[in-house]
Amino acid sequence: MSAENGHPESNGRAHDARAALGPQEARAVFRGGHSGPTTGWAPGHTQANLVSVPADWAYDMLLFCQRNPKPCPVLDVTDAGSWTTPLAPDADLRTDLPRYRVWADGDLVDEPTDVLAHWREDLVSFLIGCSFTFEWALSAAGVPLRHVDQGRNVAMYVTDRQCREAGRLRGPMVVSMRPVPPRDLAAAIRETSLLPAVHGAPVHCGDPGGLGIADLSEPDFGDPVTAEPDDIPVFWTCGVTPQAAVMASRPPFAITHAPGQMFVTDARDEQYRVA
Repeated sequence: MSAENGHPESNGRAHDARAALGPQEARAVFRGGHSGPTTGWAPGHTQANLVSVPADWAYDMLLFCQRNPKPCPVLDVTDAGSWTTPLAPDADLRTDLPRYRVWADGDLVDEPTDVLAHWREDLVSFLIGCSFTFEWALSAAGVPLRHVDQGRNVAMYVTDRQCREAGRLRGPMVVSMRPVPPRDLAAAIRETSLLPAVHGAPVHCGDPGGLGIADLSEPDFGDPVTAEPDDIPVFWTCGVTPQAAVMASRPPFAITHAPGQMFVTDARDEQYRVA
């Protein structure tokens, strides 16, 4: 059973293989058709969420991100029609993510491993900070990453907290959850607070009902993660939030990453650390 499906016997080997790759090598693997969560890939290099919208929706998306900077921290915005970014100059945003989502009028219509057939010359792409980026800091501080150990995607949930509206865009905040032992909670908060460009400190710790989440075993995106008995569920804002806005606001067209299957950049994680 593969590590991506949570089979423990292969988790260690799979993690070692992807951790040995640099960002260019990782993108080449994805360009070749491999799909799956990117947690643990090319450690030390920043990962980013992707959302591409038609140019006449780009200001709304930029304003939405500006008004909701914690779930939507912008790392780069492309020119209309461009599929390149200085975050990885040799990369192609149309082919170099493991899996994409294609949206029409807010409905999911395709989940391909490249979007060459769907690309439009009027698309403006937003690269948004991802919490996978701060996982190196958590690991360095000794905070366990249960989803990585279990070979799973991180668990993500739609909350009852509404983002601030911007033009035609509206929608709920999405969060990712990592179970944290009580002894490591202070370290988890401290280390992630130093990385605001990739969501920063948690927005909630403890009872998931405080975010309107009814059942941690049924995430809206990603995989359920098994916690240890004393673990505290800790919630960070998530870059899937723009996808929730696409679903709620129904722009005529959009392309996003598949949740947990990120764009691996050449940028180094530590360059986003504020201290």
